[in-house]
Amino acid sequence: MTRAAKAVYAVLATLLLAAPAPAVTASASSEPSRAQARDRTPALAPAPSPAVRPTPRAAGVRGLEIAVPAYVWADDPMLADLTATSPAASVVVLNPGNGDSPFDAPWQARADVLRTGTTATGEKTKVLGYVHTDHGNRDIAAVKASVDNYLKTPDGRLHVDGIFFDVVSRDCGPANATRDHYAELRRYVQDTMEAVAPGTSDLVVNNPGTAIADCYLEPGRRTADVFVTFEDTYAAHTGAGWLGGNVFNALTGYRSGAELDPSGTAFWHLVHDVPDASAMRATLRTAFERGAGYAYATSAQMPNPWDAQPGWKYRAQTSYASTLG
Repeated sequence: MTRAAKAVYAVLATLLLAAPAPAVTASASSEPSRAQARDRTPALAPAPSPAVRPTPRAAGVRGLEIAVPAYVWADDPMLADLTATSPAASVVVLNPGNGDSPFDAPWQARADVLRTGTTATGEKTKVLGYVHTDHGNRDIAAVKASVDNYLKTPDGRLHVDGIFFDVVSRDCGPANATRDHYAELRRYVQDTMEAVAPGTSDLVVNNPGTAIADCYLEPGRRTADVFVTFEDTYAAHTGAGWLGGNVFNALTGYRSGAELDPSGTAFWHLVHDVPDASAMRATLRTAFERGAGYAYATSAQMPNPWDAQPGWKYRAQTSYASTLG
């Protein structure tokens, strides 16, 4: 390409990325969990084409992808920025009222446009619906009703790619009863999505926030595709908060879990209170070295670090993560 042609291309790309965003209005029932949104300016922009041509990762080559819990209103600027990010995040979790407020038209519209994003490996962003489980103590019928909120929509279409189960027990339970509870929930998600859209792929995440008992990854009884095995501060991630592995066994202790994760995509680390962009990159490198296939680092802090954007652009994370692997 000539220098002049490159210049024209750059101008066109700039104009496209600067295009104004059409508005989306959240319904009164679509409240965010854990915190009230601070800025409810409507902003729903179509995802841009990647500025750099995606490069698919070679088969068998492990990498790191960015997966973001976004516990905000459907029209929050955090989601608008995620929509506009290129390369796009690989996974975004949407959370209308802990999964109990209606996943209505504004949420569906946001999910649809997020799913048009293209990641660094050329795949589309996967959107997950948030469902809380109270460490396996929440009535399973209520949990399934929350799943239905995302998967059984009036228009009969899927607007999400799976479910993010939060507040998950890390223990197997007596005779593996707790593990089997979550295995049933995974089957329910799979069967429901198959009924709505035969042949569709599904993604189920369990979030214990710490190392998970290895029974959860037992072949034939696995409870999720991905497990959040770290959710804590940057200080904890760099210190004693890391227990030594993504999985554990009561008899043998903690280990990486690599032998249970041939694809390198089973584990996800969430790190908040990250001080700056340099620490963000160090966090992603550390997560990758510890066996994570997904990670997210943010400067936001408790009580809810997942309802605000980090102090750096999402692109800084998605671009850097694409170099790991």
